[in-house]
Amino acid sequence: MNIEPQGSISAQVSQIVISVDAMGGDKGPAAVVAGLDLFLASRPDAQILLHGNQDVLNGLVAALAAKDRITIIHAQDVVQMTDKPAQVIRTGKNTSMWSALDSVREGAAAACISCGNTGALMALSTMRLRRIEGVKRPAIACMWPSLNPSGFNILLDAGADLKADAPDLLNYAFMGASYARNGLGLTLPRVGLLNVGTEEHKGRAELREAHDLLTAAQEAGGFDYVGFVEGGDIPMSTVDVIVTDGFTGNVALKTGEGTARLVAKMLRDMFGTNILSKLAAILAYGALKKFRHQMDPRRVNGGVFLGLNGTVVKSHGSSDATSFAAAISQAYDLAKMNFTDRVAARLATSASFTAGLDSAEPATATD
Repeated sequence: MNIEPQGSISAQVSQIVISVDAMGGDKGPAAVVAGLDLFLASRPDAQILLHGNQDVLNGLVAALAAKDRITIIHAQDVVQMTDKPAQVIRTGKNTSMWSALDSVREGAAAACISCGNTGALMALSTMRLRRIEGVKRPAIACMWPSLNPSGFNILLDAGADLKADAPDLLNYAFMGASYARNGLGLTLPRVGLLNVGTEEHKGRAELREAHDLLTAAQEAGGFDYVGFVEGGDIPMSTVDVIVTDGFTGNVALKTGEGTARLVAKMLRDMFGTNILSKLAAILAYGALKKFRHQMDPRRVNGGVFLGLNGTVVKSHGSSDATSFAAAISQAYDLAKMNFTDRVAARLATSASFTAGLDSAEPATATD
């Protein structure tokens, strides 16, 4: 992700420290360490706190050129993908995930990244870092390939909480717009509220209530509210930020991932049918390579947890070195621009709208 900071950046420091959970992914710590090697090669001011079993990690890190910028912090246990969040909260104090989050909590690191259990990571992040004042439900924001000039839209919530009432959706709009300004370089992001139709009378009561809140709050939130949008608008150029509840957002995300795999397989099958189709594939190689690059999920691997007192990025469980490097670059960029403080400043304005529209004043925060 190429982040263009807006305004003055208070986090321009000589070293950016990122806390990494090395143990939670499907491919094991070897993929994480390989991703760190790619990341550190292009970020000379980055330092890593690597959490996990030191007996496993010592050998992997020793071979890296940037090993002097990695500090291994021993954590004996691992959060498994099958573990329940409540179980991890009760018994997970010695896990690499818990240890990685505590480095952010204690101020030793500016951001945390993990490719482990999503539910456990959100539960532990909420418990250890706490929610920003005014946030009842944190959200996961993800980048979605689109026809916009940036190549992406932002969707939230992508699965942090299955429910969301009108004040939650308003908070999501404020947080998503802030992410779009900093992550996509957009001065006035267009925000849409996902619904079953674009007419104002459509949808559940909380959606119609959120529609009124977003209409009134768009100036204070620094976004252009375009109204209700439908599922077909998610990859289009009509909107920059799509706001929805976690249940709907996660279903949309998984559907999109499955559709991308289907299209890729169909193209492979079609171009491999016979000699003529293989010849056509050769002739179309440049266009197909560009298409593959644009649709490659590894470029934007990483869902950002918004609404917490600390930056947390969730990398995909099956991340390879390339995708993990992209996710940690995302965490690095957000930490460097002090993104959490920017979101908190915007959310202070959002609270005034849920307390009473008439008392709200336009925001003075810059993000």
